[in-house]
Amino acid sequence: MSSMRAAVLHEVGRLSIDEVPVPEPGPGEVLIRVGVCGVCGSDATEYGRGLVLAQPPVTLGHEFAGTVAAVGDGVTSVAVGATVVCGAGVSCGECGPCRQGRTNLCRSYTTIGFHHDGGLAQYVTAPAGIVLDVSDSGLPMDTLGLAQPMAIGVHAVRRSGLREGQEAVIVGVGGIGAFITFAAAATGARVLVVDPNDERLELGLRLGAASTLRAGTTPLAEHLAAAGLEPDVFFEVSGSAPGLASVLEAAKPGATIVPVGVQRGEPQLHLARVTLGEFLVVGTVAHVFATDFPDAVRLLGTRHDWSDVAGEAIPLERVADDALEPMLRGGPRRIKTLVDPWISEARPAVHVRD
Repeated sequence: MSSMRAAVLHEVGRLSIDEVPVPEPGPGEVLIRVGVCGVCGSDATEYGRGLVLAQPPVTLGHEFAGTVAAVGDGVTSVAVGATVVCGAGVSCGECGPCRQGRTNLCRSYTTIGFHHDGGLAQYVTAPAGIVLDVSDSGLPMDTLGLAQPMAIGVHAVRRSGLREGQEAVIVGVGGIGAFITFAAAATGARVLVVDPNDERLELGLRLGAASTLRAGTTPLAEHLAAAGLEPDVFFEVSGSAPGLASVLEAAKPGATIVPVGVQRGEPQLHLARVTLGEFLVVGTVAHVFATDFPDAVRLLGTRHDWSDVAGEAIPLERVADDALEPMLRGGPRRIKTLVDPWISEARPAVHVRD
């Protein structure tokens, strides 16, 4: 097969399904036959609101899993035929952060799907160092397509220091908040999820949350006081100014605040309150492939069925209309949209193991 189909972003608002050459793996790279690729809010942002990361023309897609179709010179970590997931973030391995194991902060960090052609295609190349062989996991391909957002959730929880017996609040149960909920509950912490959508609150409970609060009803601070809760960690995942304000109002002295959602504009942080409350404000971005991806795959395997998070796979031709555009309008019905580049009609996602 010398050509393939790919979802190519040409400029803001213009994405097309093009016939392009199948890439060849260079030294240290692998060629992956894409089984499934997730669509992320950052894909929608680049497509509809302006190019910040993407360098068009570029094939989008950084949340993909598949099968190794070929390997380049020097690759010994994975073999042809292996089932793999990919971290997508490309780091140099030589700068200060990389030497400290913080590859997500690499001084020359780039991302497959923005800076390099990505996984919304039938084939993609990736450095072998960010490809994990998961052939022995037993997980279906559609479930493995959730590994990258789960790794982001794992990293955020790891950064927070959340541990068993503590209390945590997660504001926003969307495409990342759902995975943070699961990862946080897996620590043994007691989790409260906050969201304006009742269906997402119900999902939060299925993902391990102990309780819920519908945003826009009782203020978070009042709810916590009435319930006698003093959470140790707050994850603000919505990226909304009201969400962050509610966290800052509700947090008790000594709490850890993790602003996961990227705030637009210049929200007021009230540093005096941070200082006097001795809050620990913790940033988190992307994931560290070597530590977060294995944990992400392990966590995915602890739940029987992820259909309530990603219940359908759509063809490449529907990426713009059924994934990117709905995200720009405020969010699709699905928590996570999966794309199968080999189908022409939507299909139910397969998550249950035989």
